[in-house]
Amino acid sequence: MRIITGSARGCNLKTPKGMNTRPTSDRVKESLFSILGREVVGKRILDIFAGTGGLGLEALSRGAEHACLVDKATADILKYNAEHTHLADRTEIYKGDVFAIMQRLSTQGKEFDVVFCDPPYHLGLWERALLWLDSSDILADDALIIAEMGGDENDIPELPHMRILRNQKYGKTTQIYIFEYKKAGADK
Repeated sequence: MRIITGSARGCNLKTPKGMNTRPTSDRVKESLFSILGREVVGKRILDIFAGTGGLGLEALSRGAEHACLVDKATADILKYNAEHTHLADRTEIYKGDVFAIMQRLSTQGKEFDVVFCDPPYHLGLWERALLWLDSSDILADDALIIAEMGGDENDIPELPHMRILRNQKYGKTTQIYIFEYKKAGADK
């Protein structure tokens, strides 16, 4: 696990021991950021179920303005990785339940342009997160939501304010959906 390009290029990321956290592979991350291109430059990032922080920190390394990294179990690793990549000054780290923290960020009036959602597979967490995001006020108009899930998880919930821009499969085990969010009343 490393930062692929940008200001922190080549920095290795610390990963948790055990199999409870499954970091996005460098191959998948490289492909994803090739698809996103410059869409992260100057943007406010929310990385939920952040694990190592690899997606949020990669976005910062590529020119994102600020990132909030949220995970219940890996706050110490997130802090270490943010400091090790010299991106800590543009990073906020939150430890706790992702949904409670998103609610708190929403109450504080925070708004995000890009959301990375990479929870453990097959637990229904990405569906729950998409439904929460779709009905919240935490997303800027035209925000991008990138959801990573198991290769066999295809039941996209009804999302009135989101449309699928792209679906990319990586072997049999991983796929990524990219959604665009439109605020209520905005043209879809």
